Amino acid sequence: MATFTRIAEDETPTITIDPSHTVADIEDNIYGGFTEHMGRCIYGGIYDPGNPLSDANGFRTDVIDAMKELNVPVVRYPGGNFVATYNWLDGVGPKEKRPSRPELAWIGVERNEFGTDEFMKWCEVVGTEPYLCLNMGTGTLREALGWLEYCNSDRDTYYANLRRQNGREKPYNVKYWALGNECYGPWQVEQLTKEAYATKAYQWAKALKLLDPSITLILCGESGFSSWDHHVLQHCLRPDMHALGGTKSLIDMHSIHLYTADGTAHLPNATAPRAAERAIQMTSALIDLARIENRVPPTVPKPKICFDEWNVWDPSRAPGEQGAEEKYTLSDALAVAVWLNVFVRQAGEIGMANIAQSVNVISPLLTSPNGLVKQTTWWPLLLFSRYMRGQTIALHVRGQEYTGPTKPTWLRGTGMETPFLDCSAVKGSDGWVNLAVVNVDEERDYGVVLEGLVGGGKVQVFVVTGENVSVTNTDGKENVGVVESEWDGKGRFTFARHSFTLLRWKESV
Repeated sequence: MATFTRIAEDETPTITIDPSHTVADIEDNIYGGFTEHMGRCIYGGIYDPGNPLSDANGFRTDVIDAMKELNVPVVRYPGGNFVATYNWLDGVGPKEKRPSRPELAWIGVERNEFGTDEFMKWCEVVGTEPYLCLNMGTGTLREALGWLEYCNSDRDTYYANLRRQNGREKPYNVKYWALGNECYGPWQVEQLTKEAYATKAYQWAKALKLLDPSITLILCGESGFSSWDHHVLQHCLRPDMHALGGTKSLIDMHSIHLYTADGTAHLPNATAPRAAERAIQMTSALIDLARIENRVPPTVPKPKICFDEWNVWDPSRAPGEQGAEEKYTLSDALAVAVWLNVFVRQAGEIGMANIAQSVNVISPLLTSPNGLVKQTTWWPLLLFSRYMRGQTIALHVRGQEYTGPTKPTWLRGTGMETPFLDCSAVKGSDGWVNLAVVNVDEERDYGVVLEGLVGGGKVQVFVVTGENVSVTNTDGKENVGVVESEWDGKGRFTFARHSFTLLRWKESV
């Protein structure tokens, strides 16, 4: 639980935490990734055969090293909007026999050189779990069941044998499966109404879990604050006596998507991820409402939220049809840090989160023929992934608040505060306490009293900042990185203007 009290401009801010007051376990999967057949994410991103930086599989080794550095636990594939016209059978078998198809989501041609087996191999090399999204646009239930059988079955059946024929004897045992992507959207091929989707998703879920009851199914939600979310949750969150004996819901998680950005003003940009926090709260309430009205027994586990597309993205400056290669600023990096604070604070509700995307497309990483650029947003993501795991702990901030315009505009009217110091705190299994603080104020440093923080030893300090909120990282010039230092834990700590700071100390015994 994180709380905030607004104080006057001339008062001294205080951050108080209690490491003994653990709130929730943090799922490692909140640091998930996402790879879609879009722009240069797959071709020229994770897969670049013939490049000297690629291995024998055609996988970029610098990208693999970066994914390992982030310790990414799960990666979503193959979309995204791309999946609505994708037939997984086009991407398996001998590469010379795979068909090229028109690609309608991003208006291109998909040559299917990279498909299911290549993605599974890449996941094994990276050391991450696959998360597959089913085609509920032009796809059929028969195709979906075939894909599940291909990936997970050890029986003597057609698609399991096809996998063996293609060189993989053992099942891949893919755990995570999404029931479509953004099926509500007018940009989708075969857009569905909420009523049509809910009926279809429930029937697909029954069939999929009859074939493999062990899988985790993710329902296609919208933003978490829409009539779509309300309706599909009401229809689909009910125990199924036939498939699972009424012991659990067919649906294990509910997906929501949100992108934030304001390319014209820093503070609306940096505070915009607070909308995601409100979206999580509302989604959780809608899940509760559906369970109450459907009389779901309390013994049936509550589905968690899968925030499987999130990031800073302004399509006007990085259009999807042109590859969506954002050039991220320090302001965007601070927004990403606020996003990650949201996930840590709301850890009890979140089962997975996937930054969209992992390489090149609105990504912290940009590849070139000769190397890799780690954008400004890479650095908060790296620090969070490395240190902000374990249990989220209680935190209270007394500080000044930004009171200007917000984006989205509705944020101000929902009771969500927008403090200049946005914080989260974690106790790791290694006995370290970690405090993440984003000072979104571009003009003011804050000398802060830290209460209940230090266990008597030195405090490790990691700071991400730059000359101003507009600086970017480019090939050969890194204007934003991490500066490490140490603090003796005495007196006030100063959080510099437009910075993200991570403090770490060993909890006293």
